[in-house]
Amino acid sequence: MSDYREMRRKRQQLSEEESIGILQKATAGTLALLGDNGYPYAVPISYVYADGKLYFHSALSGHKIDAIRNCDKASFCVIDKDDVRPEKYTTYFRSVIAFGRIHIIEDEQEKLETARLLGDRYNPNQEEALQKELEKGLSRMLMIRFDIEHLTGKAAIELIKEQQFSNVK
Repeated sequence: MSDYREMRRKRQQLSEEESIGILQKATAGTLALLGDNGYPYAVPISYVYADGKLYFHSALSGHKIDAIRNCDKASFCVIDKDDVRPEKYTTYFRSVIAFGRIHIIEDEQEKLETARLLGDRYNPNQEEALQKELEKGLSRMLMIRFDIEHLTGKAAIELIKEQQFSNVK
């Protein structure tokens, strides 16, 4: 038996490939952790997706880091489309939610590699500038790895029908 719920509206479920595509395309999402006193703590954050994992960077301390150290279970949500259709009383949406385990990267080589992944994602083809930034700031940041255990994507039924219709043509 899985630790994760099955999607109730299966017709709206995106394939794993579509869900990964959204993670590869988007640049920010919301990381949800178990925060202080058992309250959920959700924080918008930039990330990079690579090989079934999400990577984030952070300051050395703060609410997010305390939450990660206290509980390694997390979820991460990305909204790919949010097209409000007031005349139809609906929203044409597409989103992805990842569930998994989150860890602060302790290995210095892995930390450097993931910092480079993030740097290349947000400032591509700037190797010299990235190297200077890492020399200056890597010691003052933490790198975080989110190992995805379960991934679901969902879209508005109208978008699913549009896609099916365009595939038939």
